[in-house]
Amino acid sequence: MADLIKEIHDMVVEYKKDAIAEKVDKAINEGKDAESILNDGLIAAMDVVGEKYSTGEVFIPEMLASAKTMKIALEKIKPHLQKDVVASNKGVVVIGTVKDDIHDIGKNLVAMMLEGAGFEVHDIGIDNSPENFISKAKEVNAQILGLSALLTTTMPMMKETVEALKDEGLYEKIHVIVGGAPVSQQYADEIGARGYAADAVVAVEKIKNLMDY
Repeated sequence: MADLIKEIHDMVVEYKKDAIAEKVDKAINEGKDAESILNDGLIAAMDVVGEKYSTGEVFIPEMLASAKTMKIALEKIKPHLQKDVVASNKGVVVIGTVKDDIHDIGKNLVAMMLEGAGFEVHDIGIDNSPENFISKAKEVNAQILGLSALLTTTMPMMKETVEALKDEGLYEKIHVIVGGAPVSQQYADEIGARGYAADAVVAVEKIKNLMDY
């Protein structure tokens, strides 16, 4: 790995958000390949962060800080990535918080971690009806629908979204993964979701598995 790319990698791991943009600009100006920055710098760094979280070396605030650092760098290199590189992402994910729920920190972290892992992510924000999820999934030809709920009172919207997918004939085509503090594997099974993730690291792994990666 080239020195500058290694520096970018380490800055993401160490969440040096204020310095990353300048470092990425320097790497691009010196002719470093944007795809190498993406794969060897950003994606590799988020893999390390995920491992550190899994082993208890870092916690959610640090992981969120690394993800924000990665996102700044990602925005910098996007214009330099070849169209075929962008098109060959690992899959298309629509993610959002369900209707009447305005919590988004966990959902935001999952979205950033997925971007860091090479997925095309469409984050539709908070307070989304089943129609919102399905409309966006159709628009971007998503393979994965990520539903987040932080309240027991909004969890039923997850079931409604799964049922709406079935009504649209899209249930076999689009895999639903659910998460949030009150959600469980048992609930995911009950409503017919294809996956449940307790945290952002697990979410990325589950979605990779759903995409047969």
